Amino acid sequence: MSSFYSKEELKNIGFKKCGENVLISKKASIYSPERIEIGDNVRIDDFALLSGTIIIGNYVHIAAYAALFSGEKRIELKDYVGVSSRSTIYSQTDDYSGEFMTNPTVPIDYKNVTKKEVILEKHALVGASCVVLPGVVIGEGTSVGAMSLINKSLDEWSIYVGIPCKKIGDREKRILDYEKRMKDK
Repeated sequence: MSSFYSKEELKNIGFKKCGENVLISKKASIYSPERIEIGDNVRIDDFALLSGTIIIGNYVHIAAYAALFSGEKRIELKDYVGVSSRSTIYSQTDDYSGEFMTNPTVPIDYKNVTKKEVILEKHALVGASCVVLPGVVIGEGTSVGAMSLINKSLDEWSIYVGIPCKKIGDREKRILDYEKRMKDK
């Protein structure tokens, strides 16, 4: 018995779109599958959580315990993106300043919710235990080190770490050669 859903089981979940060669752990939590699009060659591991409007490209890996929380604004993971264990991506968040109330049980009239789409461009990587906040675009080829807070958009082909994250260097582009070789096969 496989720990991943079969092709037929994936079809029955009711995704808006589900590509070929998709492996989703039976221990993952999927909310509003009719709002989730999944490309080809995608793997979603144990205890990952996907909720809301989410677009997942091709050759994407979402590791164990990662969470993508989307409300009205989408989260998009483009091709070759990796989201490491225990990382969390939010496309909306409450205002924690104390000027407003928080949490989903409170009527919207008493809250101030920030809602902005989040995009991880092609070849972006998010290290273990990172937090990505609403409105962030992680540029193509950019890598973010473990336990970083991503509260602003990041340049492409860069390496970031820290709380909040700061650029520490440039990332090599050799992976583009490998991508081309894969496509040429």
